[in-house]
Amino acid sequence: MTSPEAREEAVLEAVRQRRELVNDAIPEELPIQRPERLYEASRYLLDAGGKRLRPTVLLTTAEALTDIDPLSVEYRSFAPLDESGPVDMMAAAVSVEVIQSFTLIHDDIMDDDDLRRGVPAVHKEYDLETAILAGDTLYSKAFEIMLETGAEPDRIVDALSVLATTCTDICEGQSLDVTFEERADVSPDEYLEMVEQKTAVLYAASACLPAILLGADDETIDELYGYGLDIGRAFQIQDDVLDLTVPSEELGKQRGSDLVENKQTLITVHAREQGVDIDGLVDTDDVDAVTEAEIDEAVAELEAAGSIAYANQTAQELVEQGKERLEVLPDNEARELLCEIAHYLIERGY
Repeated sequence: MTSPEAREEAVLEAVRQRRELVNDAIPEELPIQRPERLYEASRYLLDAGGKRLRPTVLLTTAEALTDIDPLSVEYRSFAPLDESGPVDMMAAAVSVEVIQSFTLIHDDIMDDDDLRRGVPAVHKEYDLETAILAGDTLYSKAFEIMLETGAEPDRIVDALSVLATTCTDICEGQSLDVTFEERADVSPDEYLEMVEQKTAVLYAASACLPAILLGADDETIDELYGYGLDIGRAFQIQDDVLDLTVPSEELGKQRGSDLVENKQTLITVHAREQGVDIDGLVDTDDVDAVTEAEIDEAVAELEAAGSIAYANQTAQELVEQGKERLEVLPDNEARELLCEIAHYLIERGY
């Protein structure tokens, strides 16, 4: 059985290889043009870095579907499952990363966050108006880029439909997240529905889009979409755990900030059901005023209630469920990598 350390090393190397290719493709698909300030702002977060996990899932799924030798992959000219013409899978990968960047810009505006990926947020580096326009530009450009994949017209229509529905779901999930901050009766099922829309659907799109563009059958498309939903929900649960358990200097923000800001997580939802007074765990709603000692005490109480263990167990179950869905794929190296990615998402540090 692969150790978590070996798994992380393998996944990070696979991600690194694909990230470099995606990074090279981004300026090709999204060049700086007039008006320059708008496109510089649109590219700002994309150029700042990022793991490119979603494009990695997309590219790896395409490899798994076609049982292709990883050493001979031509992402710009990917052979489909039938006799139709080649598909530009790298354009599809950039499209989903562009969607991810658009959501980050708007999230930072809503939360008035100062930093993202170690650099000032777009609305801080430029201005609010430019940041809004940059996010909107990325949203529309994602669809333009998907149109350039060269897949069969009916498959492109289906891919665009998935992208559109994904963007709607993300907005609905974000709205639920905001609404939940004012509620004390959110259930675990409601929380999982929220993170499915806010976070998991983009992983789901990333996993199923290659199947759509390459001409896979409906069962394969559905199972890959389900795989993405499962690992995407697990990814968000792990983020909730890391917010409480990773030191502030590693997080790059105050540990426990979700708790201070009254954000609903699977941990707090479960703890409240166990009778924990979530509102009384910390004495301030000011992230800058909370102390490490207060967070330590809060975490201890959440651990005593079994809530952190519950979150970890739920994430693990989602990963196992997602891996089972991959049985629709050929048994090859790429499928194994998709399994390793699923584990990495709940075993990673920040």
